[in-house]
Amino acid sequence: IRIMEGRNQMPIVELILVGFGNDPELQPLLFLLFLVIYIAAVPGNLLIIVLAVPDRHLHIPMYYFVANLSAVEICYVSTTLPRLISSLVTGDRTISLYNCLVQFHFYVILTNAECLLLTAMCCDRYLAICHPLRYPTLMNGRVCGHVVAGCWIFGISSSIMIHIFILQLRYCGSGVFDHFFCDFASDGQFCGETRTLTVVTIFLSVILNIGVFLITLTTYICIIASILRIPSSSGRQKAFSTCSSHLIVVAVYYVSTIAINIFSLFRPLAIVYKIFSVTSTVLIPLLNPLIYCLRNKEVHQSLRKALMKLVDFRH
Repeated sequence: IRIMEGRNQMPIVELILVGFGNDPELQPLLFLLFLVIYIAAVPGNLLIIVLAVPDRHLHIPMYYFVANLSAVEICYVSTTLPRLISSLVTGDRTISLYNCLVQFHFYVILTNAECLLLTAMCCDRYLAICHPLRYPTLMNGRVCGHVVAGCWIFGISSSIMIHIFILQLRYCGSGVFDHFFCDFASDGQFCGETRTLTVVTIFLSVILNIGVFLITLTTYICIIASILRIPSSSGRQKAFSTCSSHLIVVAVYYVSTIAINIFSLFRPLAIVYKIFSVTSTVLIPLLNPLIYCLRNKEVHQSLRKALMKLVDFRH
């Protein structure tokens, strides 16, 4: 790694994550808020995994993807929130530049994996509703495993590619990082030959943001068109219920992602960017278990069976 220097040519080895300010009255409230979110998000997503693994009724592609998405969300929220919660308690906002790069590395991996998994779930619902007879063949266990592996491979390889170019540059940004986690896409500035890094970043952003969004949009247009062609109202309601949970998660994800990308072009106030970042990095991992646990009868039945087994075991 090259020596990373600031604008005054002094080596920068630590950054200060500003977070949400220094208001002494606001800090305890933010601490409680993010602590409650973290305590709810991690066990909630873990509950989905625990229910999906042993229950054969949930051994279908949709819940296979949901369980993997929950694993991503646990890692995702654990990448950003513990450091923020710790800084709110101790008041220590410093983080080494290397640790900041590591956090950004995992953030990129998990962001890409989450985006691709949501797209895979969208394609799964498309095949289930639009091609029900061919669905068992097109979306079997082997295919699901390859799809999930592909999501992780793309996420890891793209992050490694970006960091190879970053580590060849010098950090010449400010030592004060006005964010609550290390998102160099919003605030970091690197000096040197940055053309290749810019091209790679734009290419990956086009694939993930524009390409995947168009695939998701087209797929749901086809899904809604197929549902509307179902003659009975009960059939339409049943078909829509199979994809409504995923549609809510996708809608929240893309609204926050598009808002972040649009606002970043106009260089808004830092607090605006942070609020939308909280939506994508904190609220979505919290909403995921709530939506899938509250809206799915299969999950309700699996939870009921698990509780009955726990009661029988205690007696």
